[in-house]
Amino acid sequence: MARPRRTKRDAPERKPKKKISILDSEGITWVDYKDVALLRRFMSERAKIRARRVTGNDAQQQRAVARAIRVAREMALLPYSVRQVTHRSKGKRDRGPDGDRPPRREDIPPPPDGSASAEPTEAPEPTEAPAPPAAEAEATS
Repeated sequence: MARPRRTKRDAPERKPKKKISILDSEGITWVDYKDVALLRRFMSERAKIRARRVTGNDAQQQRAVARAIRVAREMALLPYSVRQVTHRSKGKRDRGPDGDRPPRREDIPPPPDGSASAEPTEAPEPTEAPAPPAAEAEATS
């Protein structure tokens, strides 16, 4: 026999674990804008101010931390943003079959009608002209 389905009403309520603020755990009552090591703990790796639900601060602590971070940024103690090197997207545009160079002329298929391609052709490389016969005779003797 099939078991009866459980609905959301039947499931026990889960209460999220209460975050404990760094300020409370370390007994800090006043946030100083010069304490860069402490302020960096309230910032993400991209230099964004973390939210209250992430840090566990109460509203008053969060306002003090945000104000201190803004002042420290103004004094050039903290960055406004972190420069990240962006990676190329997976779609490889303007790439040849190897993926790391533009396509070669040999890789481009000829036009279907057999006519000359629209691209200009390269001039053939000049070859060395044979030396005149009189110069050869002088060189050999």
